[in-house]
Amino acid sequence: MTTRPVPASSLVAPTSAIPIWIRIVVSLGALLTAAGAVLALVRPAMLVSPQAQITEAVRIYAGYLVSRNLAISILLITLLMLRAKRPLSNLMVLVAFIQFLDVCIDLAEGRWTIVPGVLAFGILFLVAASHLIGQPFWKPSAWLRE
Repeated sequence: MTTRPVPASSLVAPTSAIPIWIRIVVSLGALLTAAGAVLALVRPAMLVSPQAQITEAVRIYAGYLVSRNLAISILLITLLMLRAKRPLSNLMVLVAFIQFLDVCIDLAEGRWTIVPGVLAFGILFLVAASHLIGQPFWKPSAWLRE
């Protein structure tokens, strides 16, 4: 007996349209994440204090930031275009938690001026992720396939 391949369209079943405000949030988040990647690639000195010395180790870690930020940005846009609500929501929760960890690091290192923006970005992503699937992310049903 032969098995038929599953069409790609059935793997990520697009449902109803994603609200415009969530599309804007995801698009801006992807743009900011990609911008951070490009910045780390071309001008890593802009990511640190003016007194910090840019060494080979800094460039290596900046390269890791580039790859991770670009991957997240590409996935955000791809899932948005596919209207894959549950995977997009899950990725948005991950991005929000990354932002919250960034806030903790920023607070510990005294970068007070950027904390409100990073915190707002994380909260907005959590709210949008919960709205996208119609339930709070902390409920197990938000993570399980229906």
